[in-house]
Amino acid sequence: QSFNFRFQILYENILSSILEIGNLRTDERIKFVGGIRGSGELERLIDSLHDPWAVAFLMHPVSIEEVMEVSDKGVLMPPKATWFEPKLRSGLVVRMLE
Repeated sequence: QSFNFRFQILYENILSSILEIGNLRTDERIKFVGGIRGSGELERLIDSLHDPWAVAFLMHPVSIEEVMEVSDKGVLMPPKATWFEPKLRSGLVVRMLE
């Protein structure tokens, strides 16, 4: 089952096929910058690498509708495809309210 949204397209067409990145969670060439830090942080990260081949991708946020659609289809989203603020405190129990 394949759900084609922008993160999957980026992974399949660039990260996997061109850059040969197999596992987004473990590949040391991948760095994630949280959504709250913005594009300036991406620029600083790229500049700090001093690598003429370094590249960054800035993606539009995933909408709640997209999260619901993916969930309804029973498909997993790629790692770091979502960024939620504010973060829930560790150990907090989330419960459906009626």
